[in-house]
Amino acid sequence: MASTEGLVPITRAFLASYYDKYPFPPLSDDVSRLSSDIASLIQLLTLQSPPSQGEASLIDEANRQPPHKIDENMWKNREQMEEILFLLQPSRWPLQLREPSTSEDAEFSSMLRHVKANIDNALTAMISFQTKNSERVFSTVMTYMPQDFRGTLIRQQKERSERNKQAEVDALVSSGGSIRDTYALLWKQQMERRRQLAQLGSATGVYKTLVKYLVGVPQVLLDFIRQINDDDGPMEEQRERYGPPLYSLTKMVTAIRVFLTLLWERYDTFKLNKEQMNLLSEAAIVYTSEFERFVTFISDVFANSPFFISADTAGILGSRENEEYKEIIVQAGRTYEVSLMVESENSYIGWDFSLMQGKISMDIGFSVEYISASGEKTLILPYRRYEADQVSAMCIWKLLYANGWKLQTCLG
Repeated sequence: MASTEGLVPITRAFLASYYDKYPFPPLSDDVSRLSSDIASLIQLLTLQSPPSQGEASLIDEANRQPPHKIDENMWKNREQMEEILFLLQPSRWPLQLREPSTSEDAEFSSMLRHVKANIDNALTAMISFQTKNSERVFSTVMTYMPQDFRGTLIRQQKERSERNKQAEVDALVSSGGSIRDTYALLWKQQMERRRQLAQLGSATGVYKTLVKYLVGVPQVLLDFIRQINDDDGPMEEQRERYGPPLYSLTKMVTAIRVFLTLLWERYDTFKLNKEQMNLLSEAAIVYTSEFERFVTFISDVFANSPFFISADTAGILGSRENEEYKEIIVQAGRTYEVSLMVESENSYIGWDFSLMQGKISMDIGFSVEYISASGEKTLILPYRRYEADQVSAMCIWKLLYANGWKLQTCLG
C-alpha cells in the first residue's frame, strides 16, 4: 500500500499548471477544410433526393455540438468508426461497386478498401487507449488500497461487474441490436462505472456493506475517486484544454458516416466524380491521422499526470479556493467564537494558530462543540490551552457521525 501522507487529490489549479507544459499542437487546417467539403457533398445528396426520416435524424446529429466530456467524445468517435466500417463491408456496397463494370468504379472500390484499412487502424488505437486508461486508473486506486482482503473484494467486484457488462453487450448484439443501441449501452455502462467510483468515495450505495471494512483506506483516495469527475472538478480543465480539437474530430467522423449513408442509398443516380472520390479518401486519411495523433498525445499526458499532489503544492496553487478559510487576530483577554455549518458526514474542521513570543507569557485556549438541529450541544474537544513556546500549532479534526458526533482522529 503506497503512502498518501501529506498528499491531496489533484486540483483544477494544479492541472492548469501541469497542462501548460503539454500544449496540443493544433489540428491540421485540412480538418476544417475537408469537414466543410463533406458537408457540401451531404447537401448535394439531399438535394438529389430528400432525406428519409432516419437520414434526417443522422443529419441533425451531425449538425449538433459534440458532447462536452472527453470520454463521451471518445465513445462517440468509436461508435461512428464502427458505423463507417459497417458501411464499408463489401457486402454493403452498392452493386456497381461490388461488381464494377467501369474503371472508375473499380478505382473507387480499391479506394474504399484503403479507407476501411485506415478506419480499422484508428479504431484499434481508440480501443487500446480506452483499455489502458481504464486499467491505469484502477491500478492507481488499488495501489493506495490496503493490501488485504478489502482490496481483493473490490478487485473481485470489479471483475464480476465487467463480466456482467460484457454479457449484457453480447446479449444485445445477439438479439439484433444496432451499433447505435450497443454504444448507448456502452456509455450507460461507463456512467455506471463512474457512479460506482463515486459511491466508493462516499461510502454509499453498492459499497455500503463493504464500507464498514474500509478503516485504513486513505481518505485522500476516497476524496479523489469521489471528486474526480465532478462537472466543475479537475477534469473540467482537461475538457477546456483538449476538448476543442477532439470536438472537431467528432464532427468530422460523424459527417463522413452521414455522407456514406446517404451516398449508398443514392449511388445509382448520384455517382461520385474523380474529384469527389479523392475528397472522401483524403477526408478519411486526414481524420484517422489526426485522431491517432490526438490519442497518442492525450495518452502521454494522462500517463504522466499524477492523481495526488502534496498539500504544500496544492496550497501554492490555490487548492483551498473552494474551502471556507478565515483569518482573525484575537486580542489578549478577548474571546472569539466561530460557527460552522457541517454539510455532511466525514467533514473536517481545521485551525492554525500562532502566539507572539516575547517577555510576557502568553497562551491561548479553545474548545469545540457540536450543536444539533434541535439545539442540543455535544462536547467534541474539551477546553485546552497552548503555551507561548508552542509557536505554531495546527490541528485537523475529522468528525464522524455514529450515535452522535464524536472525535475520530487528530493530526497535529
